[in-house]
Formats: sequence, C-alpha cells, structure tokens
Amino acid sequence: MRTPRKKQAALADARARRSAARLAAVQAIYQHWTAATPVARLLHEFHDHRLGAEIEDEQYLAADAAFFDDVVTGVLLRQDELDMAIAERLAEGWTLGRLDRLMHAILAAGAYELVARADVPRGAVVNEYVEVARAFYPASEAGFVNALLDRLGKAVRPEGVAA
Repeated sequence: MRTPRKKQAALADARARRSAARLAAVQAIYQHWTAATPVARLLHEFHDHRLGAEIEDEQYLAADAAFFDDVVTGVLLRQDELDMAIAERLAEGWTLGRLDRLMHAILAAGAYELVARADVPRGAVVNEYVEVARAFYPASEAGFVNALLDRLGKAVRPEGVAA
C-alpha cells in the first residue's frame, strides 16, 4: 500500500511526464507541418531519440509516451476541426495564416485536449499550454494562448459539463 507521500510523489511524476509529453507533442506537430515527416516515423523518432533522452548535454524529461502519441495523432487527424475552433476565436481581422507554425501547433494541441480529452481538467489544459508558450515566446504571446484557449475551453466545456 502506498503512503500519502508516495502517492503525492507519483502524482507529481505523472504530471511532469504529461507536461513533457505536451512540449514534445508541440515540437512533433511543428516538425510534421514544417518537414512533412510521416507520422509513424515522427512518433518513432520521438520515442527513440527525444522523449527522456540526453541531447547535446541537455537531459530531456521523461514523457508519457501514450499521451504524447494521442495528442500528436489527435491533432493531425482532427486538424480541420481544430483549426475551425481556433479561427472562430481569433480577433477580428486575424486568420490562422497570420499565426506562425509554432504558435499554431501550441493552439492546436491545446484545442485537441479541450475537445477530446475530458479526463484533463479545462484549467489544467489552458495552464499547461501557456507554459509551453512561455518556453518559446515572451509573456504577451503566452497571454494570447491563455485567452484563446480559455475562450475555447468555456465554449466546448461549460462549467460542470464533461466534454
């Protein structure tokens, strides 16, 4: 039987592995959109060479590989639906084409989780992708991610209603 301390450590580890999976998923989606890397090869490459690997003296965090796979394949399979949901929430005069690919990948991954992963709390999804945005962008862009995903989350998952 696990002690409360061990349970807390296990939960913290699971959260960290999902956070790492999200960051890697955004990178994989970006790579697919930029280099047209076939999905099977992309997943294989990340599993074997990036998730939890050491690259150029930097240790990458271990990631929840199944969660990573779900986000990547989910975004790529539902891209049109997700793009429409994102585009509907952009400010007037903005289009998806105006977003750079990395920002688009962050929003698409967040949108996928909001639409398809009812097991992940809405606020957690928004916060996690704000953190991913902060890894690449200044605060104003992270705020943009927060605002857009928050609007989308409230639309697809009203308070108290599962996705």
